[in-house]
Amino acid sequence: MTVESGDPGRPTGDQMLARLAGERKPDRSRLRIYMGMAPGVGKTYKMLEEAHRRHDRGTDVVVGFVETYGRRHTAALLDGLEIVPRSRVEYRGVAVEEMDADAIIARHPAVALVDELAHTNVPGSAREKRWQDVEAIRDAGIEVISTCNVQHVESVAGAVETILGVPVRERVPDEVVRAADEIELVDMSPHALRQRMRHGNVYPAERATIALERFFTEPNLMALRDLALRFLAGRADQELEGAVLSQGIELPPVAERVMAIVDESPGCRRALRRASSLSTTLHAAWIAVAVETPSVQQSRDRRQNLQANVDYAVDLGAEVVRGEASDLARGLAEVIAEQRVSHVVLIHEPRRGIGLGRASLADRLLDAVPGLEVHLIGEAAPAGPHQR
Repeated sequence: MTVESGDPGRPTGDQMLARLAGERKPDRSRLRIYMGMAPGVGKTYKMLEEAHRRHDRGTDVVVGFVETYGRRHTAALLDGLEIVPRSRVEYRGVAVEEMDADAIIARHPAVALVDELAHTNVPGSAREKRWQDVEAIRDAGIEVISTCNVQHVESVAGAVETILGVPVRERVPDEVVRAADEIELVDMSPHALRQRMRHGNVYPAERATIALERFFTEPNLMALRDLALRFLAGRADQELEGAVLSQGIELPPVAERVMAIVDESPGCRRALRRASSLSTTLHAAWIAVAVETPSVQQSRDRRQNLQANVDYAVDLGAEVVRGEASDLARGLAEVIAEQRVSHVVLIHEPRRGIGLGRASLADRLLDAVPGLEVHLIGEAAPAGPHQR
């Protein structure tokens, strides 16, 4: 079975990583990301501090692109660092400055600083996205230190749009961020960040007032901080799981992971919603397993319903695993073992008639996977008179 995004036209996470791996040169270098919950927490400042430490130790460090936004303390840290000149791209009669990735590659330092990983380059640039520039720089054997706000991570952007009420147009694929060698969270309490904004250390006074009142309210910042902490916690869980597996240690899943089944029935959406809710409560990743049966393959309507439910799972934040299995329970048990799933959410289906006496799917999974927790969701309650 393979993990996919739910969009047939978009590469899956595994495909993208494989493609990146196939394009990598032997001397491909590292990527380090400073991540924050919002603008102003100090990502660029931290990146420049690290650059000075490395420079003082004799490392060849250059500034590929750093945006100070007029913050004088950040701008002061550029002193003493070599800055690679930016390129100028004509767009609609205006000359726009962009990072010159080719000039960085030609200069070939040991380390390049590249701010704002999610930035979209002006049309006419060599590459559409700055993260693509970063990939090219790393392929040339140059280590990159970059910055990114959690709202720009593709899987998080939808939740951020709901929280802030504004679209998140600039995004970085999860696969690029998760494949970074190091991610460091630049954390700050919502109250402290709001104070920094009030003092004019993030935006000019007129912009700060609008930002504080409309977008960066304390509840909004608390939600963004939770998303950032949860994203980094998920990465830490994956690294821990990887370390355990690489050592060949026989342990139950170290980190919680939730799974639900996607089929063509309308009822499966209740299980998907419950799995999503459970994963949030546990701060856990979750997957939705879509298993095609001969009846689904032969029916156009069933295929369409299955794809609609797959899309629904993706909207809820699931990774989707597709596959075919002649024995559903055995196929699911294999996925559970491979993905180190700790919780499975199923729709309870009462056994009637000739099915009476047969082991249920839940029973078979519990017998096959020691330590597994199965959550059964009953039929939806009938609507009361006030709901009709």
